[in-house]
Amino acid sequence: MDVTEQEKSDSYRVTAGELRQFVERLERLDSEKKDLAEQMKEVMAEAKGRGYDTKVIRKLVALRKRDKDDIAEEEAVLEMYKEALGM
Repeated sequence: MDVTEQEKSDSYRVTAGELRQFVERLERLDSEKKDLAEQMKEVMAEAKGRGYDTKVIRKLVALRKRDKDDIAEEEAVLEMYKEALGM
């Protein structure tokens, strides 16, 4: 089963077109990601300007993403370790 030069050429054009679409989509998403990062930075700056601890806010955001049971287990282990160290 021989593949003609025309079939190779047609296949290349489709592949090149798809590749270009993927690259352009990724470039748009990367641009959106940068815009979102800038917006997040602005929100954190506003919170800091109002006296909030941004380090704690970041922890709260991370905690809200996690399962409550996992958080409770981690806190229990942390308390046990602190007690073992006399803290």
